[in-house]
Amino acid sequence: MQVEHTEVNGFQIDEFNVHKLEEGKKQGICPLCSSNRKAINQKAKCASYDWQKGLGTCHNCDTSFQMHTYKRKGEAEKVYVKPTTYKVEKPGMKVEGWFKTRGISKSTLDDLKVSEGSEWMPQTGQNENVIKFNYFMGGNLINVKYRDGRKNFKLYKGAEKVFYNIDSIVGHDYCVIVEGEMDVLALHEAGITNAISVPNGATLKTNNLDYLDSCIDYFEGMQNIIIATDTDDAGLALQAELIRRLGSEVCLTATFEDCKDANEYLVKHGKDKLISRITNAKPVPLENVTTFKDHENEVIDFVNNGFKPGFQIGLDNFDDIFSTYTGQFITVTGIPSSGKSDFVDQMCIGYNANYGWKTAFASPENKPNFLHAHKLMRKVWGGMPVKADVHTERWNEVADHVNDNFYHIDMERYSLESVLAKGAELVKRKGIKCLVIDPFNKVRATTANDNDINKYTMEYLMQIEIFAKKHDVLVIIVAHPTKMYKNDKGIIEVPTMYNIKGGGEWYDASYHGLVVHRNYLNKTVMVKVLKVKFQNLGENGAECHFKWNPNSGGYIPHEQISLEGTKMPWE
Repeated sequence: MQVEHTEVNGFQIDEFNVHKLEEGKKQGICPLCSSNRKAINQKAKCASYDWQKGLGTCHNCDTSFQMHTYKRKGEAEKVYVKPTTYKVEKPGMKVEGWFKTRGISKSTLDDLKVSEGSEWMPQTGQNENVIKFNYFMGGNLINVKYRDGRKNFKLYKGAEKVFYNIDSIVGHDYCVIVEGEMDVLALHEAGITNAISVPNGATLKTNNLDYLDSCIDYFEGMQNIIIATDTDDAGLALQAELIRRLGSEVCLTATFEDCKDANEYLVKHGKDKLISRITNAKPVPLENVTTFKDHENEVIDFVNNGFKPGFQIGLDNFDDIFSTYTGQFITVTGIPSSGKSDFVDQMCIGYNANYGWKTAFASPENKPNFLHAHKLMRKVWGGMPVKADVHTERWNEVADHVNDNFYHIDMERYSLESVLAKGAELVKRKGIKCLVIDPFNKVRATTANDNDINKYTMEYLMQIEIFAKKHDVLVIIVAHPTKMYKNDKGIIEVPTMYNIKGGGEWYDASYHGLVVHRNYLNKTVMVKVLKVKFQNLGENGAECHFKWNPNSGGYIPHEQISLEGTKMPWE
């Protein structure tokens, strides 16, 4: 069957009729629940099909489902530029002499195919004689890093970023990760040939490790991954992120005593002692077991500086009353159509803008995914894109940003266990720092006993807490109240966490609780802090108010003025 419209809001159909439904029919079986119904009802026409919108609705399980998958128009697997075919350009005597002063022999340079040549360097604005560190993967030249005599660096423009010397770890049950190519050469010189380097060093603010995704298969089956980064703050930040992504259970850390890195240690102490630093790498401290020494630096920092500030979303009136840490979870509630999911989107957009956090959404109620993607795009865009905007430079910029920073966990049947497993994979491969479960009752825990709602809720939230702490991720859970109450004026009251099914456990177990409530008379949105675990992160009972921008989907801080007890001019 051909549909009249192949794209909606800049998205085109990737795969038509993914569930292999009876094409052209307006009604039919539900691909989500029909197979699980009694045999007599399995062929019942319980779902409505909208082929043009690509959206199905089941009247039995009350669930919507995508009939097609979508992609951005023109979307394709990212194409990288490949450097020109590798040509042996062996370093001259002068360059060899310099490497010798760094403890690196000619044989090591030959083994790792280090070369020399001329290259234009943006830092100097002219051609320079450079050292070339050639990056191979699968035996193919993937990238080149150039280094001139003034210690300026650049990678081959448009080439894929991968670990330097990544092929060397194939067939080994352990590997060493360092921060620079010179450290790889130093370890190779000492006889440790299965060493690799990150391609772009370390930074203090962010280490997104975008190159890890394409290299992740190389680490499968590794018994030990020794991380030997520089000992400065940026190196330690890179070390922490590598451990978070690769898993503390397989990671060990090596330090270089009085030296900054492996190459400096080689020059100062020699090969044997360098080998000893690697072979005596220490495991990451045991989970769930700590001593004072494990926390001493943090204790000193607390004595000197007090609590660290929490993470904020960039809306002043909300930031004044609430912030959070990672390794925690937030429960967000509110009556239907109050804007819970939309405000959660705003929070994730804010965390991304302020800190570069990537978010994964497990949102059965935010289907179809292309509409949720469009909502995120509007918030980043700051307005409503129109037809004329599609594929403009601005469109492509925003689309790429949303594509690279926000992910949809898309399952036919969601379970908490499968969502957390996929979340762990996204931590490892994409570096997400935030996971949204929206709503919790559509993401069921299969291993928990739901006969006792309080016990079920506690076990459910315990699984989320374990995930958040293990992966240093912020989890946001959207939870609907079970009942809505009206006051004596017939106005629906603002719900609390106790209105959620299993409410007592929600309040006790949640680190933080928020309610989003829409005032239809004033056309404002209120966000209220129901619970904050640490006093330095917020104020229990505090609230803030917004006007919602229907064009951009953004929130405009609004001062809510109470007139109660105030005399009017005519009184």
